[in-house]
Amino acid sequence: MNEFCSKVFRGDVRASARLMRLVDDRAEGYEEYMKEVWKHTGHAHIIGITGAPGAGKSTMTDKLIAKYRSMGKTVGVVAIDPTSPFSGGAILGDRIRMADHATDEGVFIRSVGTRGHLGGLSVSTMDIVAVMDAMGKDIVIIETVGVGQDEVEIAMVADTCIVVTVPGLGDDIQAIKAGIFEIADIFIVNKADREGVERTVKDLEIMLEMVHQRTTWNVEVLKTVASRDEGIDDVVNTVIKHAEFFDKNIKPKRMEDRLLHVAYGVVREKIVKEIFAEDEIRKLLQSGFDPYSAVEKLWEARQL
Repeated sequence: MNEFCSKVFRGDVRASARLMRLVDDRAEGYEEYMKEVWKHTGHAHIIGITGAPGAGKSTMTDKLIAKYRSMGKTVGVVAIDPTSPFSGGAILGDRIRMADHATDEGVFIRSVGTRGHLGGLSVSTMDIVAVMDAMGKDIVIIETVGVGQDEVEIAMVADTCIVVTVPGLGDDIQAIKAGIFEIADIFIVNKADREGVERTVKDLEIMLEMVHQRTTWNVEVLKTVASRDEGIDDVVNTVIKHAEFFDKNIKPKRMEDRLLHVAYGVVREKIVKEIFAEDEIRKLLQSGFDPYSAVEKLWEARQL
């Protein structure tokens, strides 16, 4: 094992931050480091937080960080931010909102851009979560951009998946369309001081009875007012309860599926890197090829 990885496994912040940058940039040689990192994963409990924009995901994440720190737990946060269309980097909005924890040595926050990935999670997200796990974080929280048709991918990355909604957004139908009911382990109705909260809770519970497939874990619907720190203890206690269920019933299969998912992503990256040469595509397009014919010609050229 090289000294760089050893520093990461000892929790060295500088080394870990540097490795996450290499991973996010897919810089040359990052694969060799990740071969070591993935051997040291499986210790952190990974919490995925998703939900519609404006539901209070960032405030919820902020309060959960504070609660876990008060319990003596170290926390890593992967904040998925919208990607700048110019630089390709994350806009860093979530990191700004979590500034209160910036000086806490027990908290490591990393913003990651979506980079156009349909699921709201960039290809490097799972590797960055793995680095946080390997560096010794007890809890890793992934906060996604917002609910979308493909964002159910968070279920592959997280051990416990939390879906945050608020009264009056009318998200229930969209949630069913997006498959959110199938991936949620905990539903949170945030901003529960608003009118209509009981109706929202009841609607969620009815829909869960209608569409939920699992029988061994009963998905709970919790009410919170995260901005006032109300209901956060209930959320943490439910996560602890689900973590016990996860470790006993789901973890081995989920870890296997997670590794398979990463392997699929690596294969996809390698194929795209090998086949899709932008300069060559541009030349073909400039010479009159349509996109389909241009890709077909490149593909044929690489079959030799």
